[in-house]
Amino acid sequence: MKHTIGVLVENQSGVLARVSGLFSARGFNIDSLTVGETEDPQVSRMTIVSHGDDRVVDQIMKQLNKLIDVIKVVDLTKGEMIDRELVLVKVMAPSSTRSEVMQIVNTFRAKIVDVNAKTLAIEVTGGESKIDAMLELLRPYGILEVVRTGLIAMARKSELTAPAKMPAQAAVSAPAKKTSARKTAKV
Repeated sequence: MKHTIGVLVENQSGVLARVSGLFSARGFNIDSLTVGETEDPQVSRMTIVSHGDDRVVDQIMKQLNKLIDVIKVVDLTKGEMIDRELVLVKVMAPSSTRSEVMQIVNTFRAKIVDVNAKTLAIEVTGGESKIDAMLELLRPYGILEVVRTGLIAMARKSELTAPAKMPAQAAVSAPAKKTSARKTAKV
């Protein structure tokens, strides 16, 4: 079964290598991996798509949680999620078939982002099934190149956010216990 895992990590060099290394060391393939800064510049969000049964995914999530730079891990496939992917497609479109290709583009609410005498470059955003369906319809015209961003996803009802930082004043008067869910030890 395909699983989409959301991971919040410290925005530091080497974190991506440690996370991907965890997957490869255990023999799991990553189908898609996207990473980007969140609303907090010190935190990045990874969206990882991988295949495995629930036991395998639970093991992966436990291993991810053990990594120092990992803040939070959630299996987004266990609830309702919103997911999107961006794809650029270069397709053959001479004048004899250009209107047919443009009709497919319009049907999928995609955009033509570059035009020349023989080809069109198309941008399409959507779920995996929408993108796969459009690519299948474009295939007979001659797809020259496809670039996919990988899946990004978020839970529909809850948020995958880092714990709020404690204001400096409150941290001074707080008891000497851990005040943040972030791990602070460094390797």
